[in-house]
Amino acid sequence: MASLARRRATDLVVKAISTGFAALSIVLLAWILWTLISRGLPALGPQVFTNVMAPPGGNGGLLNAIVGSLLQIVVALVIGTPIGLMCGTFLAENGRGTRIAGTVRFINDVLLSAPSILIGLFVYQILVVPFGGFSGWAGSIALAILIVPVVVRTTEDMLNLVPIGLREAAFALGAPQWKVVTLVTWRAARAGIVTGVLLALARAAGETAPLLFTSLGNNGWSLDMSRPMASLPIAIYQYAASPFEDWVALAWAGALLITVGVLTLNILSRLFLAKMK
Repeated sequence: MASLARRRATDLVVKAISTGFAALSIVLLAWILWTLISRGLPALGPQVFTNVMAPPGGNGGLLNAIVGSLLQIVVALVIGTPIGLMCGTFLAENGRGTRIAGTVRFINDVLLSAPSILIGLFVYQILVVPFGGFSGWAGSIALAILIVPVVVRTTEDMLNLVPIGLREAAFALGAPQWKVVTLVTWRAARAGIVTGVLLALARAAGETAPLLFTSLGNNGWSLDMSRPMASLPIAIYQYAASPFEDWVALAWAGALLITVGVLTLNILSRLFLAKMK
């Protein structure tokens, strides 16, 4: 009886500690969101979406930074998502137990934990210096490198959760492997794969260091990806450290836009996937 009482007491203590830390995490998240809303929402006037970045007191906005971020992130997703999806599929479907799969997995883990500033320096050396200048393309490549390892890890993990019997049933019906992968395993794991892509998008959307070494930033309007291009993370970095109140307010507005954008994408994707089930 004493042993049973001790186990119950230990279980109660562990549950209390776990619940306390969970509540603390929720409080911290709510605090961050409240700070973003309370500081960023008053600055979200029409000029934020209609005016480009301007000098202090010039009634500037973030239009060029918003468009620049969208362009670079879309290009990065187009480059990084297929690479990560195919690599994760290889590790889960064809590379089990092989030496090359272990090597690829190790390299992916290194990339996953690598500081983003190192990725920016790497792209700076291979794209910015040889080609003579900063550009939106270089920024997109840096973001794509950040996206790839997240997609690889989540794709492999989600495909490993698909039951072997599902694959065997498809093979028994005479389906070739490419059809089994695309029509069976990908479809069964699509919710997790999409979640991984969104996690990669959330990581890339807020990165500043890689863009400082690649796309650099641009206070004017430009859609030319071969030239320096504005982005929200760089605008936030520049404005948040300034002594001007209007620039600081725009920095909070930009941070709120990134947070709301990523949150909206998560909600819409979950709703879309729920309807497809």
